[in-house]
Formats: sequence, C-alpha cells, structure tokens
Amino acid sequence: MAGALLATSVHIANAQRVELMNNGAERKVEVSVDGEPFTSYIYPGTDVLRKAVLYPVRTAQGTVVTRGWPMDPRPGERVDHPHHVGVWFNHGDVNGYDFWNSSNAVDRTKHKYGDIVHTGITNLKSGKGKGELNVTADWVSQDGDTFLKEKTTYIFRATGDERIIDRITTLTAQEDVTFNDSKEGMFGMRLARQLELPSKKAEVFTDANGVATKVATLNNDGVTGNYRNKEGVEGDDVWGKRSAWNDLSGKIGNEDISVVIFDHPQNVGYPAYWHARGYGLFAVNPMGDKEYSEGKETRNHKLSKGQSMTLRYRLVVASHHLTEPEKNKLAGEFSKVK
Repeated sequence: MAGALLATSVHIANAQRVELMNNGAERKVEVSVDGEPFTSYIYPGTDVLRKAVLYPVRTAQGTVVTRGWPMDPRPGERVDHPHHVGVWFNHGDVNGYDFWNSSNAVDRTKHKYGDIVHTGITNLKSGKGKGELNVTADWVSQDGDTFLKEKTTYIFRATGDERIIDRITTLTAQEDVTFNDSKEGMFGMRLARQLELPSKKAEVFTDANGVATKVATLNNDGVTGNYRNKEGVEGDDVWGKRSAWNDLSGKIGNEDISVVIFDHPQNVGYPAYWHARGYGLFAVNPMGDKEYSEGKETRNHKLSKGQSMTLRYRLVVASHHLTEPEKNKLAGEFSKVK
C-alpha cells in the first residue's frame, strides 16, 4: 500500500504543469506546458476573426501543426478558405445563416452570415497535468439576432509526448433554432502543409451557398499526411464516412505526428460523419447527414427556445504515430467525460 502511494506521489510530482494566462491586452489566453507554449484561445474580435479559435496548436516538441495563413503566413502554404483558422466550432446553416464560411473575406450582402462573439472568460485554472478554461459566446446573425448562448469548457492535458484538448460546449436557444443539414460543420481545424495528403491536381470546392473556392496544386515535397478512421478507411475516402474517431498521421521534419479527433457517444448523430479533406481541413460534423449520405439520410436538428444541446470533442496531438490500442484507449477514456 505504501509503495502504491509513493508511486502515485512520484507520478504527480513529475506531472507536466499546464499553465493558463489571460493576456487581456492581446485578447487571448495563453496555454503553456512546463513553461513552453502549447496553444492560445484567441478572441480578437470580428474586425479580425468572426469567431474565437485555438491558434496555433503545437506538439510536445513545439512543432506547430496548424496552418499559419491568414494569421501568420508561412512559405509554401495554401491560401484558400480564409475562415479556416486554428481549431474552431461552428455550423454552416443555423436558421438560414452561415456561421462556417463567415469571414471578413466574403461579401456579406450576397448571403446571410453569422458571427460567434466572445462574451467572457468565467474561469481559468492551471495545474499539474491539466488546466481548464471556461468561456462564453453569443451566436449572432448579421441582422443582430442572438440565436444561441454558448458556454464552453476547454480542458488542456499534457502527458508524456501527448497533448490533449477536450472541448465541451453547451448551446442554449434564445429563440426556436434549427441546425439545418449542412456538410460544413462542426468541430474542425486546418492543418500545416506537411500534414496534408499529397495531391497532384487542383480542386474546386463549393460551399452550401454555391460559392466556389479553387484549391491549387502545390509542390508535394515534405507533404506526408494520411487519414485513417476507426474502421480502417484511409486517405480521402474517410470524407463522408461515419466513425467514432479519425487519425491524421504524418511527419514534420524528423518528428512523427498523430492528430486525432474523437467524437463522443453522447453527441447527437454519434458516430458522426467526417468533413476531412486532403488539403488540410479536418472536421467532424454531427449534422450534415443529407450531404454526406447523398440524400439517403437527413438531419435538421431543432432546439426550441430555452432548450440546450451539449457537444463534446477531443483533440489529441502526439509526437509519435499512435497505435490502434492507444487510440481506442483514448476514446474509452473520453467516453467517460460528462
């Protein structure tokens, strides 16, 4: 018994410290592990971004896994989809308003857009192995209507060469709200060029409003990414497939990296469809059934005024290629998160 207590004490003593610091002047909360930067929750305002995001995100070795453009452009990156910044949470059609494609680069007179406006930080907690951030936001249409009140808890964990972010978001309807079926949602991130899938052809992708974006072909030197979901589907074929988790593995420099997103059994639509593209968009979407199933399924999720919905997602960034047992263990642990 004494030996077990000693081992536990040693483990706690050696745990990595997760520190959260509110930098109000720069409108961000900085998250570090043992003094080294991990990520930041940034809320610069709608004159810069039309939502708050986590940006950038780093591995335990300090390697940035998120795309730099348009915030901090890096050589060789794609310069498409300006709304793809860091790690975000939104949806392509809420009461007819597009919260996914909303950015300062779009013409807001042609379509209806919405913004997710940061309204406060309610809790900051640092600690050994884990830190916690609680924030609030309003989902507001460009016409000034507040559709949803958001309360989000971020839990940041550090263990060995793994970094883990759990996002638990509760949305409360301020009027009757419908999340109309849209392929563009919901918890997503945009990856660094090296973690994209190699491709030799240009692409044109069209959003829910019919707006086309050209994605150019680029030099594939150092581009190493590959998707693999729980069922063993790989590459671009994971798009539009249901799965409890999806792994994007690759290499940046000499560092093997896995970036894994986990769905949660209590989420609507579990296991969700995946909006994962070879050009670096990596997202899980519980409310895009019609577009992913080619019309075989439909999900228009409704919340009556005063009704709430909670969604939970886990992002793991590892400085090694996670094995199937490791991913299943992480999924099992996450399934217990309330």
